Amino acid sequence: MSDSISAEQLRLLIERIERLEEEKKGIADDIKDVYAEAKATGFDAKIMRTIIRLRKMEKHQLDEQDALLETYRAALGMA
Repeated sequence: MSDSISAEQLRLLIERIERLEEEKKGIADDIKDVYAEAKATGFDAKIMRTIIRLRKMEKHQLDEQDALLETYRAALGMA
């Protein structure tokens, strides 16, 4: 492969990454706006983030985390 072809391929890959990074920033800004809207209507954004994180987990992972949390709370007299 010649230097001009590899340089062109590299440039195209870099430009694609830059476009995707810009899209990612736009999406992150949109998400931030939704959290701000939720907060303005009385929802707790921190709890919403936790719920979103939990919804991504598989059931067995969530069950294991719940069991550990309950065990730790009981050990600390919080149950």
